[in-house]
Amino acid sequence: MAFSLTPLPYSDTALAPVISAETLSFHHGKHHQAYVTKTNDAIEGTDHADKSLEEVIAAARGSNQGLFNNSAQSWNHGFYWHSMAEESSSPSAELTAMINEAFGSVDDLKSKLAERGAGHFASGWVWLAEKDGKLSIEETHDGDTLADSDFNPLLTIDVWEHAYYLDHQNARPAYLDGVINKKLNWAFASENLARGTTWKYPS
Repeated sequence: MAFSLTPLPYSDTALAPVISAETLSFHHGKHHQAYVTKTNDAIEGTDHADKSLEEVIAAARGSNQGLFNNSAQSWNHGFYWHSMAEESSSPSAELTAMINEAFGSVDDLKSKLAERGAGHFASGWVWLAEKDGKLSIEETHDGDTLADSDFNPLLTIDVWEHAYYLDHQNARPAYLDGVINKKLNWAFASENLARGTTWKYPS
């Protein structure tokens, strides 16, 4: 099956001024679309053609770097769009309790996400993830993903430069501050925790 570009779950102005409509037009409409197109081109007519995106990622890991990069980046971006919302919500009671246990408080978690995101060298992703009933902050470099890992990702933040350069130039901390304090979709994170299994890319 051919994969489609995940629609944005909000209008293209919903994340402004943290992330502008112009940034979304490039990041979603061009970068994400290119990853999806290249994934579809690579699997057409192969044994991967009828697999889910998560299965494609797992099959390509360690054996086909080009397919892995494009399929993993397709998944990461789909998950990233859902990790944000026009209006930031509050974590569920279950998630709040786990955050308090792991990090001290929601505010402490936000500070740690900002610190890890700012300190991440070069391109990659910063994740809030759950494993064996415990929360942690994970980092993946370049196009790597948690989609086929032992972790259940709850939220992610893209720290590739193209995610923020048009709006914040090289000031990654300003982008992180805006996303973390104003746009994180805690309802999505709570749903991912309650479901207990990794989010699936829409087919």
